[in-house]
Amino acid sequence: MTDAAIVDTSGDTRKTGRYVYVSAVVLLCAWVLVPIYFLLINTLSSPDTVNSFPKPFFPEFDLGSLTFFANFAGMLTALKNSVLVAGITMVLSILIGAPAGYALSRFEFRGKELFRLLILLTRAFPLPLLALPLAVMFIRTGLDDTVFGLALVHTTLAIPFAVLITFSLFSGIPLELEEAAWTLGCTRITAFTKVVLPLILPGITASAIFAFVISWNEVFAAAVLTIENRTLTAFLLQNLDTSPLHLKFAGGFILVVPALIFIFAVRKYLFAMWGIANR
Repeated sequence: MTDAAIVDTSGDTRKTGRYVYVSAVVLLCAWVLVPIYFLLINTLSSPDTVNSFPKPFFPEFDLGSLTFFANFAGMLTALKNSVLVAGITMVLSILIGAPAGYALSRFEFRGKELFRLLILLTRAFPLPLLALPLAVMFIRTGLDDTVFGLALVHTTLAIPFAVLITFSLFSGIPLELEEAAWTLGCTRITAFTKVVLPLILPGITASAIFAFVISWNEVFAAAVLTIENRTLTAFLLQNLDTSPLHLKFAGGFILVVPALIFIFAVRKYLFAMWGIANR
């Protein structure tokens, strides 16, 4: 085979690889964006248009579906419960997960690897398997059908992510920075707050995002452990069979959009987090 033929073959291989890569990116974007686009169209269309066929490709910018959603009995209360539960989950997961991640990255102690394994094993048991014991325990402790009780369950689901993310971030920050602060008169706490915390802030933000999204989208625990104080996901599931189509689209829109806005608003912290983790 001549050198020219080898060059042509190599060029064709690169072009084929480029086409495959571009096609995969386009398909992935379509897989994610097309459902969101049609969800947006049906949410911003009148109820009559939503229930008609064929569906329009452009929204009418009619707020009839959202108005019906807001006036539906119990919907705004469920939305408020979702915000409260997600907020409490976000705070608790950071308050518990960040110190655990710091301890795993900075200290050597007996059972450290076992502790990391146990953190991962908390996600090995499916939540439906734990539903009955959780329900019994919550009834006995008075946490059943409460916002705080549901936030505790969601915090348990979010803590493994918070611990592992903050552990990787703390591991990427050299211990010498803290030791230099100690030699300059800082205590361990002041060295952490003045040196480490500003560097770890993107990771804390990313952990908070994951905790918020996990709680915001969780439905099984909310449906099992609450009756009067249901979150939006559990409330929509409860009324799935009887609610009209435009209410379902509006509810899906309200569930999807806040998480997307939250992620886009803090995307720079996500990029900074990966940069610190890869040092």
